[in-house]
Amino acid sequence: MNCDYRIAIVYASVTGNTQAVAEVLAECFQAKGFLPDVCEINQFDVNKLRRYDIVVIGTYTWGSGEIPAEIQELFEAFEELQRPELVTAVFGTGDSFFSEFCGAVNRFRDMLYVHTNLAATLKIELMPQETDLARCEKFVEAVSRRLMDTDKMRKRKAT
Repeated sequence: MNCDYRIAIVYASVTGNTQAVAEVLAECFQAKGFLPDVCEINQFDVNKLRRYDIVVIGTYTWGSGEIPAEIQELFEAFEELQRPELVTAVFGTGDSFFSEFCGAVNRFRDMLYVHTNLAATLKIELMPQETDLARCEKFVEAVSRRLMDTDKMRKRKAT
């Protein structure tokens, strides 16, 4: 069991697609022994980011590739966090009909890469399908592996 690690899956969803992916990812984390907190963005206190070992962000894309207004505060909180060791990942749903498929995922990815220990990104076309399950499992594997590697390095530095 990996219950000692605190994981948050925070998402914004209008159509339910991003929420569905968040739920699949939560099940994948649970299968690996983690107990993630799954929160819609309006239920998440950005002041509590420091208490987590992993934060996974889920977002849909608004307009022509923008981050939705309701998740902008989280984006800005990460920019100010000053926790480069925090393991993060970002996923999103979108429609490849638009010129910038999952543009909000790209914007989060670029910012998280600079300010945190970004482990993975995942883009899903519209609603998750059966074929996306393996991709979700690989995403969770990459995130959990990064946490374990980071934890090992931290322990080595402490000795």
